[in-house]
Amino acid sequence: MPIPVPDPAILALLLAPMLALFLAAIFLRNFVHAIIAFAAGSALLAAVFALFGATFAAVLELTVGAGLIAVLFLVAITLSRGTEEEDEDGE
Repeated sequence: MPIPVPDPAILALLLAPMLALFLAAIFLRNFVHAIIAFAAGSALLAAVFALFGATFAAVLELTVGAGLIAVLFLVAITLSRGTEEEDEDGE
């Protein structure tokens, strides 16, 4: 079965913002914005996988990378901010 080769222009239109979003996720100081950038970058990576014909990898990246990991990060940040605020109020 031949490997589908996507148009380089379409691939560049997906890879450039994906790289920018992943770099933004690293350097953003607001954690919620960083998580949103990470989830959007993961969604674009799933689109790249789909262009190459790796549908299982695309679906896995979309559900785990963009969905589950982003939600877990949000929950962790929410829980950690809640305990810090309670500790500061209690002192």
